[in-house]
Amino acid sequence: MSTQQKLIESARRLIQSRGYNGFSYADVADEVQVRKASIHHHFPAKSDLARAVIEESRAYFVDAVQTLASGPFDPMTQLRMYTGYWEKCIVDDSAPFCVAGMLASELPTLPDDLADSVHQHFRDLSRWVELVLTRGAQEGCFVLERSARQEAETFMATVYGGMMMARAFRDPKVFCDIVEGVFRRLAAPG
Repeated sequence: MSTQQKLIESARRLIQSRGYNGFSYADVADEVQVRKASIHHHFPAKSDLARAVIEESRAYFVDAVQTLASGPFDPMTQLRMYTGYWEKCIVDDSAPFCVAGMLASELPTLPDDLADSVHQHFRDLSRWVELVLTRGAQEGCFVLERSARQEAETFMATVYGGMMMARAFRDPKVFCDIVEGVFRRLAAPG
């Protein structure tokens, strides 16, 4: 793994556990065993490093959506794959909180370029969830009580709220229980 990638991975872990305002280049330098000057060579500003983290996450999300789109469309399976990813990450503590979610909680204090990347991540996610819900409703898999956009926002709020509650209670099962509720509400009877 390149030094640049090690820096990104370190920043990801630190953002997931402490948030943007809770880490410094000194923390990254300690973890990666490089001098702070080396970090500045790759990422002149802390926001550049954090933006690289969020952009890598966005690229991973886009790749995952494209992979899902290339197979058979099963809306419930697609949404469960998304929540299942987070369930696994919370249970094994590999990514106990979405980096974009952590950054969103600090949005008022973030530099504009980083805030724009966070906004774009959530726009991408919202569009995908809205598409899955729309097609799922058209195919009779989901019953939407409101517009697909509103339901997508509710779904996302439930997932991110579930992450927060799992962290607050120090119990990954809390995430599963919360998310299962949204699936029961969306599922068409039958």
